[in-house]
Amino acid sequence: MDEGVRIFVGTAYSTAQRPLVSAVWTTTTGCFRGPRNSGEIVTVNKTTTIGIVGGGIGGLAAALAFQRAGFRVAVYEQAPELAEVGAGLSLSPTAAHALNHLGLHETLEHKAYHPEDQCVRHWADARPLTWINRGRKLLEQYGERYYLIHRADLHDALAAAVRTNDADAIRLNKICVSLTQDAAGVDLQFADGTAARCEAIIGADGSRSVIRQKIFGLLPVEYTGYIAWRGLVPMERIPPEILEPPSGVFIGPGHLVNRYPVRGGKLLNFVAFAERKAWTEEGWSIRSTVDELLQEFQGWTPMVRRIMELVPEDQLFKWGLFDREPLTQWTSGRVTLLGDAAHPILPFLGHGAVLAIEDAVVLARAFEAAGSVEEAYSRYEAARRERASFVVLASRKAGKMFHDVDTDSYNERTGGKAADEGIGLFSYNPVLQAV
Repeated sequence: MDEGVRIFVGTAYSTAQRPLVSAVWTTTTGCFRGPRNSGEIVTVNKTTTIGIVGGGIGGLAAALAFQRAGFRVAVYEQAPELAEVGAGLSLSPTAAHALNHLGLHETLEHKAYHPEDQCVRHWADARPLTWINRGRKLLEQYGERYYLIHRADLHDALAAAVRTNDADAIRLNKICVSLTQDAAGVDLQFADGTAARCEAIIGADGSRSVIRQKIFGLLPVEYTGYIAWRGLVPMERIPPEILEPPSGVFIGPGHLVNRYPVRGGKLLNFVAFAERKAWTEEGWSIRSTVDELLQEFQGWTPMVRRIMELVPEDQLFKWGLFDREPLTQWTSGRVTLLGDAAHPILPFLGHGAVLAIEDAVVLARAFEAAGSVEEAYSRYEAARRERASFVVLASRKAGKMFHDVDTDSYNERTGGKAADEGIGLFSYNPVLQAV
């Protein structure tokens, strides 16, 4: 068969530099041929328009992954300005592999905090319960380390990369009000009266996903009994002696505090969890007061309370934690879900953004390998759903483990291992995962 002009699109390599996925574009057929030398002409091609609803970290990671694979994408974000709400987030070695694959090594290198050791301490007297290495040992075992970063720094880097590839890829103020689909594509209607048609749609619009509701209906949501606070404290306010090491976790009966530097060490991010019987509002930007927070953590070590005392009240927010059961299916026709839209997760393992970034890379790789949108979605779910569900359920268990009334037995209960690494979460690479 005459293949016309063959334009190389891309190859993903393993750490041993063995090609995993190869692709060529053939001008004679107008199709994506892959894997190389297979002779199979697939119907997913580089003119396929992929729409992504949601411009958060998961949505932008997916957009960048598709762009780097040669696909055309449009991101529909409901906000009038592109900005990330929140503070710090954790990036495991698995997310680091994905971000390196997306070309964001420099962001990890220069914007993220690189903890070497993390200490889990007792709530009352701050004595160490266990020490965890987050640097050298992880690099040796998994080929990457653990990072901590301000959400906005990662979000900005993703948005800049997407816009560098296509200045018009991100469309703002697009509130989806209607979704219909047929055998050839999906039609979206927006609140501003505009519309869009895409061959494939990805719902990356968070735990309260509009796209999930439109394809699967309303899902039961349950208040978990946990509330949380987050705050940012200027680092110059904090006595150095209470930051040993800078990345630290404090656990006590019914409570948990995690803190670490962000923004190049200029700010200390903390998140504090407590148990409360009743909560009604689902959202995570509710103002709180320092007095309310200190009242909740009465009797705790000064290493925790001093940080809370120093947080500016305009940087202190609270929210209730709500939960949903993992979906047994993420896809309906030409629409699928990604990140919290597919698998909302509690924050006790710090894996919300991690799972969304993993999803993004695997989904784009599934499109590269597939012969149709439907096949791509099937490959994606087969590669991702079991892992995501496992992490969601493990995060629930981690909350109970941290909040256990017997704080003194923590090291014995965990075997001295980190809650995430100890259950094998780092033994995964979305760049190499079979699709």
